[in-house]
Amino acid sequence: MPVRQLEPGIINRIAAGEVVERPASVVKELVENALDAGATRVDILTDGGGRRLIRITDDGAGMTRDDLALSVERHATSKLPDDDLMAISTLGFRGEALPSIGSVARLAIVTRHAGEPHAWAIGVDAGVKSDVKPAALSEGTRVEVRDLFYATPARLKFLKADRTESEAIRDVVRRLAMSRPDVAFTLAGEERAPVTWASHGAAALSGVSGRLARLGDILGSDFRENAVEVAGGRDGLHIEGYAGLPTFSRANSLSQYLFVNGRSVRDKLLVGAVRGAYADYLPRDRYPVVALFVTLDARELDVNVHPAKTEVRFRDAGLVRSLIVRSLQEALGRDSSRAATTGGSATISALRPNSASMPSRRNWDWRVSPARGGLSSVAMGATALAGLAEAAQAAFDVGAPSADARLNSIEATPDLIDKPLGAARAQVHETYIVSQTRDGIVVVDQHAAHERLVYERMKAALEKTGVARQILLIPEIVELDEADVGRLTERADELARYGLVLEAFGPGAVAVRETPSMLGEMDAGAFVRDLAEHMAEWSEALPLERRLMHVAATMACHGSVRAGRRLKPEEMNALLREMEVTPNSGQCNHGRPTYVELKLSDIERLFGRK
Repeated sequence: MPVRQLEPGIINRIAAGEVVERPASVVKELVENALDAGATRVDILTDGGGRRLIRITDDGAGMTRDDLALSVERHATSKLPDDDLMAISTLGFRGEALPSIGSVARLAIVTRHAGEPHAWAIGVDAGVKSDVKPAALSEGTRVEVRDLFYATPARLKFLKADRTESEAIRDVVRRLAMSRPDVAFTLAGEERAPVTWASHGAAALSGVSGRLARLGDILGSDFRENAVEVAGGRDGLHIEGYAGLPTFSRANSLSQYLFVNGRSVRDKLLVGAVRGAYADYLPRDRYPVVALFVTLDARELDVNVHPAKTEVRFRDAGLVRSLIVRSLQEALGRDSSRAATTGGSATISALRPNSASMPSRRNWDWRVSPARGGLSSVAMGATALAGLAEAAQAAFDVGAPSADARLNSIEATPDLIDKPLGAARAQVHETYIVSQTRDGIVVVDQHAAHERLVYERMKAALEKTGVARQILLIPEIVELDEADVGRLTERADELARYGLVLEAFGPGAVAVRETPSMLGEMDAGAFVRDLAEHMAEWSEALPLERRLMHVAATMACHGSVRAGRRLKPEEMNALLREMEVTPNSGQCNHGRPTYVELKLSDIERLFGRK
């Protein structure tokens, strides 16, 4: 078959297949053009999930008549003045977006440059360009895209439901709005109520308050209250942004927003770095909420490796990864004793009666309270004859307790109430410590809290002098599967660093000779079996440091105060004080909160006082 040159229309449609994947791709390209043009306000209107209409209006610099005519030609751009692909400082640079969109839809552009007496308009219908004509527009540019993919019906069939496409557009606009808090965005459409994110001023790009305010507008007040500032830099590379507390996590990675030189990316290197930074705080099925902004010299970055520009390549990937990990860990370490404020709200929601199952206040009757069985009219009459005193007394009969509370009440020490975690007042169910603060109460899970404390002690000991060991008078023999014995003996040197010394004892058992002294008396058999199960899930690619952290976490779990143990008042207060000074004490080794704080205002809302 002979080689032939493709027609320009076919070339544009092929390019559209790479650049214009769905309506959200169109919105992304057009809004990026507006931002590159210096817009301070961008309005986005869609209809039919972007299938029927996409309209982007901005107050940017606009284009002259000649520039407008050239802008819809293939590979025409104003963003490479020196033709240097190694120094790209704009979001767009290929000159493919407008001609690609115009080849598969009906495109109309109206723009006005400050040096022109009036606006100019041009249209592109399935690749056919119209003449440039005078038009009316006060400033900036307005781009309309109608009937997307009507010229390529096969591609149209692959679009999803309007609501799904609309959500994809919303996600694109959210990410662009996060990267530019100095620009006002409005998103409206038939499928949604209009959403406006106001500009936080030109200084918002470099100001901490402006960036956090925009992130709070988009991600919600919960993120604003449970995020810590991230800042780090080295050799021209800067990391900024905010990271959610480990206890403020999600079940998927959709809440990780990563930006490189203002460009929203989904880069494996960055995602892996975030995962590594939180590895000591979260289990594998939980994901942090972060918004990180990486800034570096454009010559140290290649953004031209993906048609949609969602992936990048770094010249020094190791430096980027290490700086992200270190910056995140330092940020989390500063507020390591905090637990998410959403814990109190979740507790209130759990305690609040279900309105569907509770009678209204107007019809409330203590005689049919959920704490009592229903009374028939005959029984009610008999009760009335027996005397009002007995009936009143019966109203407080809530039945037998559902569990053994074993409440140990403790007098509050005035000087301890002002401490961050307050003064211990009671132990409930021999598992939870209730403490009183100046403006609320704190409920602590004693096992989870002590587990984190032991874990941090072991890490600190390993960095300084190593974990001290205690020799067992009689070695404990633990029977295991042969494969488990092999895994344990292969990593005997790693385990010895944490004070656990063992050796093979025949084909199906190990002999435990020494254990970590800080764990005190422990069930060595149960611990070794649990450790062997964890090792079975390790891959060879797991770094040594992560394997050691897994060992330490398992040891901490077995060496911590167990649920069901009654604590003395001084032990409870000692635990609270150690939590206040120990890094990362706000969550256990599995990422769960170690305590929940309820402010008086929360409790008053629970009882309808506020």
